[in-house]
Amino acid sequence: MQADYVVVGAGSAGCAMAYRLTEAGHSVIVIEFGGSDWGPFINMPAALSYPMNMRRYDWGYHTEPEPHMNGRRMACPRGKVIGGSSSINGMIYVRGHAGDFDHWRDSGADGWGYADVLPYYKRQEDWHAGGHGGDPDWRGQGGPLHVTRGARLNPLVQAFVQAGVQAGYGATDDYNGQRQEGFGPFDMTVWKGERWSAAKAYLRPAQKKGAQVVSGMARRVVVEEGRAVAVEIENGKGVQTIRAAREVIVAAGAINAPKLLLMSGIGPGAHLQEHGIDVIADRRGVGQNLQDHLELYVQQASIKPVSLYKYWSLLGKAYVGARWLFGRSGPGATNQFESCGFIRSRAGVDYPDVQFHFLPLAVRYDGKGASEGYQAHVGPMRSPSRGSVSLRSNRAEDAPKILFNYMSTEEDWRDFRQCIRLTREILAQPAFDPFRGEEIQPGDDVQSDEALDAVIREHAESAYHPCGTCKMGRADDPDAVVDPQGRVIGVEGLRVADSSIFPRIPNGNLNAPSIMVGEKIADHVLGRQLPPDNAEPWFHPNWETAQR
Repeated sequence: MQADYVVVGAGSAGCAMAYRLTEAGHSVIVIEFGGSDWGPFINMPAALSYPMNMRRYDWGYHTEPEPHMNGRRMACPRGKVIGGSSSINGMIYVRGHAGDFDHWRDSGADGWGYADVLPYYKRQEDWHAGGHGGDPDWRGQGGPLHVTRGARLNPLVQAFVQAGVQAGYGATDDYNGQRQEGFGPFDMTVWKGERWSAAKAYLRPAQKKGAQVVSGMARRVVVEEGRAVAVEIENGKGVQTIRAAREVIVAAGAINAPKLLLMSGIGPGAHLQEHGIDVIADRRGVGQNLQDHLELYVQQASIKPVSLYKYWSLLGKAYVGARWLFGRSGPGATNQFESCGFIRSRAGVDYPDVQFHFLPLAVRYDGKGASEGYQAHVGPMRSPSRGSVSLRSNRAEDAPKILFNYMSTEEDWRDFRQCIRLTREILAQPAFDPFRGEEIQPGDDVQSDEALDAVIREHAESAYHPCGTCKMGRADDPDAVVDPQGRVIGVEGLRVADSSIFPRIPNGNLNAPSIMVGEKIADHVLGRQLPPDNAEPWFHPNWETAQR
């Protein structure tokens, strides 16, 4: 089998790549190990906790024991399904702040400043404010990816934004527009009551234009005389080689992309030799620079039955399911993350480094331990901790070793305590007076630094935003894996296009920037570029001296 381009991974960026390359008239084969994304658990937005915990859809990765988190082996779900993690994620759509991308540019990813990426965000979006305000000049219309907002009917969802304003932060009508900082409505990749994954937005249209999807486990990229020429896969038919006439593009995500490069002989030489793999390109950065967002759920009981808990019974779930099944409406038609906040943790931080996901229910992400209440997911957005992805063996079927090294610096602890205290202050505002019961987590008695640290160690969870393991930078940066066009340094005809190339984690959920990377690197492959958009983003005028 042969195509102009072979894309490994039918996830957020891979689907976008496949669409743009076929649209330009090229033949494309997409290799995906996971199966079909058809099914109610994936397509019903409110059922988001199910696919993330189903072996059928998730690689089921766990970290090595995390040394600063009581030695916990923490869950690291990754989509093993058509659409990749966009088929099992929380459907939250956050571009990231302008400052994130300017930092990428300034750290060596030339051509990835906010002015450069904004046109790609606009190109990917079909944004529907649905009468809920917003910032249309900053948003895209007519792109493949539907972005909508929930109906925001729950009084707790409204109270959260009011509380943020009462605490002195101000409101923002569109955190994906000019002003991120403040409290307001969340955007989601939901369309007509269904999850709108990268598979629906990009892959199906690409298949209509001739892109092929081949099922199999990618074992290695075949490199001949310094050039990537094929991908070796294994499936029910045995081992096959799929040849690329032009380029191989790895879009397997922040865990599997570095693993595939390592399996192919691209990475730290000593580590490869340890596993009996011939070194093709000695790049010490492959698998390093692993980053994530860690978050804690600050949970409050509600003294009024206004939360989603009323749907938690068998009867309630049947009602939600029936309304969704027959009308794609009701509580099942939204991810229920309908209000959010972005704030700065202290004066002197120039743009938000704390994000709130508000949920009108007290529950764990895996759907356990529900009670009558509400919660704000919170954590620092720019942790200085760095981890790694490395090989466990030289067998493709073995999971890699993942160590995030969470909370490994003093700054992490200081910032996380601050996050919890700022959240408590917001939940204590008058807007919540009619609803507020006792604090469920961390609990009213947990006040000292030591007590907060103990709760973080035991209860903080990944927000499932791994990235950074094939860092993009200048060709002379020894830690960079790819150059600013996504080309693997030291190998011809090979690119990486997914969240693994992020030099530093953006503030917010990673699906939108992952798709943007697929959109932009497709243009690099095609030798074209959208002109920059020099719109001026909002920064707090007194950020140097004021926290809010």
